[in-house]
Amino acid sequence: MEKDALTSSDKPDRLKAVWPVLQRLALPVAMLALGLLAWQWFDARSRMVDLQQEVARRLTSGDSVAGEARAAAKQTQEGLAALQAKVGALEAKLAESQSQQMALDAMVQELTLNREARLLSEIEQALNTAAQQLQLAGNVEAALIALQEAEGRLAAAGRARFLPLRKLISRDIERLKALPLADVPGISLRIEGIVGAVDTLPLAFEAKPRIEPAKASFVPVAAPNNWEKLLRELWAELRGLIRVERMDRPNPELLSPTHAFFLRENLKLRLVNARLLLLQRDGKTFRQEVKQAQAWIEQYFDLRAKPVQAALSTLRQLAAADVGLVLPTLEESLTTLRNYKVAGGKDTPLPASRPRAGSDGSPSARGATSGPVPGRAGGSGAD
Repeated sequence: MEKDALTSSDKPDRLKAVWPVLQRLALPVAMLALGLLAWQWFDARSRMVDLQQEVARRLTSGDSVAGEARAAAKQTQEGLAALQAKVGALEAKLAESQSQQMALDAMVQELTLNREARLLSEIEQALNTAAQQLQLAGNVEAALIALQEAEGRLAAAGRARFLPLRKLISRDIERLKALPLADVPGISLRIEGIVGAVDTLPLAFEAKPRIEPAKASFVPVAAPNNWEKLLRELWAELRGLIRVERMDRPNPELLSPTHAFFLRENLKLRLVNARLLLLQRDGKTFRQEVKQAQAWIEQYFDLRAKPVQAALSTLRQLAAADVGLVLPTLEESLTTLRNYKVAGGKDTPLPASRPRAGSDGSPSARGATSGPVPGRAGGSGAD
């Protein structure tokens, strides 16, 4: 207890002894603390100012960089837009160029096809002309001219795809050149001339007797005698009343005007039928028709008339003519040509062509041979 009391009494004494020292030290310490605080504040402020300046500088630099970046971005966008516009223009020009190229290709192809189509049409026309000349007129020379023209057009075209057609046409030309030529147009014209003259040929019963002119007799110069003059005139009249004819020939048949008309018409039909048979190259039936027409003229017409004699002479020459030549057809060339026209570059065959009119089993001009004969036309005869 005592120790505690002594200790507690010593404390105030110590405090009293230390207090003045503390008072003397407190002011310098406070001044030092204030100075330290002031220095820290000043240092912090200077750092803050520097930091603000640095931040401001950096912000300014960042703004300039951002502005430059924005300007660069804007410039880039403008350049990109310009490039896109140029690309769009180039694409439009390219599309236009492609469309023009396609149109040009189409035009070239169409022109080529039209040229080939026109060429094929011309060749077809020439072949049809040649076929018609052969089948309808039997004119080999005209058919040769048409075929040679078609072959020349194909040669001038220089198309390799038309080479098979050209070979066929050349073969047809050689076949026609190898044929013995008959003057079918000339024979046809001669028959036509006889047909035109039938209406003017005199019939046999229409023949007038020949009256020979009285021979001039020598009359001596003397005094005129009326009796002699009268006798001479009577003798001339008697001679005109008497006619001397040959009895070894049958009398010509008398025909009524109707029968005579049908006789001439039937004769014309015979000759026209002979002309059709000539075009068909049916030599046997042609000669039969010509000989039948010749027999009718000899039987019913006046053989002393010069037109009748000329017609008979022509018919004899026609009967001796060789017209039984079988002409070749151009069906193979025409079928090949039609294949080209229908296919149009594709291998599309055409059906076989139909047989031409006038062939075996079809109606032809031969049926005219069973036509009416003189004396039966219109239900009447020449008998």
